[in-house]
Amino acid sequence: MENVLRPLIVIGGTITLTLLIGWVIDRVLRAADRRHPETRLPGLLRHGQLPLQILMGSAALQLTYDMSGLELRQNTLIQDMLATVTIASSAWLAIRAAGAIAENTLSRYAARTTDLARVRQFRTQLTMVRRVVTTLLAVVAAAVAILLVFPGLRALGASMLASAGVIGIIAGVAAQSMLGNLFAGLQIAFGDSVKIGDTVVVEGEWGTVEEITLAFLTVRIWDDRRLTMPVSYFNSQPYENWSRGGHEVTGTVFLHLDHSTPVAELRARLHEYLLGRKDWDGRSWSLVVTDTTPTTIEVRAAMSAKDADDVWTLRCAVREELITWLRTHHPYALPRVPTSPAARPPEATGDGDGG
Repeated sequence: MENVLRPLIVIGGTITLTLLIGWVIDRVLRAADRRHPETRLPGLLRHGQLPLQILMGSAALQLTYDMSGLELRQNTLIQDMLATVTIASSAWLAIRAAGAIAENTLSRYAARTTDLARVRQFRTQLTMVRRVVTTLLAVVAAAVAILLVFPGLRALGASMLASAGVIGIIAGVAAQSMLGNLFAGLQIAFGDSVKIGDTVVVEGEWGTVEEITLAFLTVRIWDDRRLTMPVSYFNSQPYENWSRGGHEVTGTVFLHLDHSTPVAELRARLHEYLLGRKDWDGRSWSLVVTDTTPTTIEVRAAMSAKDADDVWTLRCAVREELITWLRTHHPYALPRVPTSPAARPPEATGDGDGG
């Protein structure tokens, strides 16, 4: 009976104790989150409860396993599995803690400044650093598990190191594109060319930078499609960044009209219409004739807005309003296609047959 009760008491008590400690830690973090609303760190650290529970449980089971008195053929395998779970959960907990610290740092920085461009740049850098830290922790955890838990693989690792130079050269040549994207991602993260939240025009598509990884950049297009591109593209190809230097954007609307268009009245109508629009920021506006052809004139209406979303809406509204106003009050100003009966070629005349 002791051979059954002792393992159950030791293992069950260990698991119960770790669950109780985890619950107490969670309650403490919840209370700290309520008492200190100026920081998000306690609330964010609560996301690490699951890896913390697994870490404490696996570590405690390793310490109390001998006390349980279990004598199984798979004892070594069980202990190796517990050690692997401990190492993996430690890396998992470290990743969650690093993410919580990064999110809290970003929130506090955003609360101290009103410069949204700096906030987006800082968020881009933190995102890239988090991905690098996550990758490094995962690699280190895997290496530690192999070297400490599975010593039988050490000889294999030593033999592989002998040919590491040749393998490194081959891998470097084969992974030139991947390494290029990796360094391009770091350059973008710590540069100022493009940031998360920027409005860009890439390959003729207009959208917002949604995610930047070590290898790829995702642009959310205006119709909610996602355009995924290698980050090296943004270091080697031209693209438009409408958020560089500030959010303010000036939009344009081009109209092709008749020469008889009352431009002065059309200009006054544009100004009157903009005064009633909330998406016009009031910085600038204009309406000028930019070109002329034998049949039409080209009129450009320009108006400013606080960001790319507002300027798109404003451009569409201004285009519709001007065309509607011209059709209602000056229909002759709309372009016309002159038509007339087609000229017929002269009839052929012949010399007639001689009699």
